[in-house]
Amino acid sequence: MPKSWGSVARRGAHNVRQGPSAEHESTRRQPATGPGPQDEWVLLEDEVTPNERSEARATPRVAPEVPGDVAAAIRRAASDATAYRREKLVEQMGKAAEAYERHRFEEASRLASRLAETVPEVTAVRELAGLAAYRSGLFGPASKHLEAYRLQSQEPGYLPLEMDAARARGRRRRVEELFEELRSESPDPDTLAEGRIVLAASFADRGKTAEAIELLESNGAGKPRRNPGERHLRQWYLLGDLYDKSGDVPRARGFFEMVARVDATAYDVPDRLRDLGGARGRSSKRS
Repeated sequence: MPKSWGSVARRGAHNVRQGPSAEHESTRRQPATGPGPQDEWVLLEDEVTPNERSEARATPRVAPEVPGDVAAAIRRAASDATAYRREKLVEQMGKAAEAYERHRFEEASRLASRLAETVPEVTAVRELAGLAAYRSGLFGPASKHLEAYRLQSQEPGYLPLEMDAARARGRRRRVEELFEELRSESPDPDTLAEGRIVLAASFADRGKTAEAIELLESNGAGKPRRNPGERHLRQWYLLGDLYDKSGDVPRARGFFEMVARVDATAYDVPDRLRDLGGARGRSSKRS
């Protein structure tokens, strides 16, 4: 059974794995919920070792048992179908969840999206379909399913993902609309910070670097913290990146060093400091 049934990936949804820092040119904007345009949202349970991955591949592929409430919801939604067909739909949900758990996101997206066409009112199906599509880079379907999930569940926790999917599709006005909706929900600090990160990245896409910096700084994102959390590191990194783009090297270096003092290997901070001639970069050159 998936580790977080009923909320397939809410735990750890705001953690990211930093990809290569080099800018890329693309006619279709990639998602950038975080430090840079190649960030990727990942789940806490996705942090597995190579050995664990090998074990997962060697394990017989048995679809996880679908929880009773989810299975019952699927059967109710397909009440006009035969009993055999209803059970096949429940089995399909299990296979989609199993594929997602094994990082086969395209397969999970295909199975869950097909299931969502048959039982669109089942919230758990929409959630899984939206997350799998997002992780597959299918931002149109991701937007559709995540919005449906939010409207059905009245749960705003994935609004930053919706914003990022809209940003990836170049829908800048929609990004801003979703952020206003997020603010109106008074979400937890991590979720709100993720929304600001996506909105700031959207501003930066349009060359509005000053506006992106103002958005973050005016909400306290640049302040030093005694016990910083993940959201603080991500916002500091983004501010460093934005100041670097604006040509303010001292401030850019300052924010990257704030990140490095907490986690010296976070994202690509060592490389950024080396490029900017930061203290850690100079130390590396001397050694």
